Formats: sequence, C-alpha cells, structure tokens
Amino acid sequence: MAQQPFSAASFLIRWIVALILVFATFNPTEWSYYRWVAGGFEQDMALKALAGVVLVILYVIYLRATWRSIGPIGMVLAAALMGALIWVSIDLGWLNLDQQTAITWILLVVFATILAIGISWSHVRRRITGQADIDDVDE
Repeated sequence: MAQQPFSAASFLIRWIVALILVFATFNPTEWSYYRWVAGGFEQDMALKALAGVVLVILYVIYLRATWRSIGPIGMVLAAALMGALIWVSIDLGWLNLDQQTAITWILLVVFATILAIGISWSHVRRRITGQADIDDVDE
C-alpha cells in the first residue's frame, strides 16, 4: 500500500488531535476530564474510568512517539523554542502575565504543539534530509 506524502495538512491533523487530547484532559473551562472527575468520582464511575483509560492510551501513543522521534534533547529544544516565543510575546506586549487564563491556554497549546512535532518529526526529517527512520523492523 502506497503511503500518502506528508504535508502541512498531515501535520495539522496531528496537531488538532493533540489539541483535542490536551484540552479534553484539562482546560480552564468546566469542560475537561479533570473537572469531570474532580466533581466526584462516585457518579458515572465506569464512564470516567473508561475515559481515563482512553486518555492514558492516547498519551502513551503521543508521548512514546515524541520521545522516540525527537528524544529528550528535542523535547527540551521544542519547549525552549515555545518558551522563547512566549517570552517575545510578553516582551512585545502581546501577552500580559496577569492574564492567567490566557497563559494557561497558551501553555496547553504549547504542550499540544510539542506532541504534534514529536509525532510528525520522522516525516519532517525524511522530507528535509531524505533519510528514513526505522525503529522497529518486522521479519
């Protein structure tokens, strides 16, 4: 089966899924898994447990792919890049540190972006360098 070429749309899909994962887990609104479970675990316990397991599975997929693709150094560099962008935004007056909700949303977007970069990096590296990454080989 032929693989589809990696494109900006491919990255965008991975980024949107990462955003949904991160925002579903926690966000400043009342609509998150964290708020749902913090409201009491007794009601809808089976459903909350199922949702928690699904979130853990998705995080394992994204974090494992990110760790294997860009590694700890790449994760630190991606976080440093995002931190520098936030710093520039604050320095230019685009972002105010007193806006705690805005900072929370930005940090969640940063985390999702790092996950999306990690899960996409092998494709990006192949396009840039022409070299393919092969971690697991089935015989």
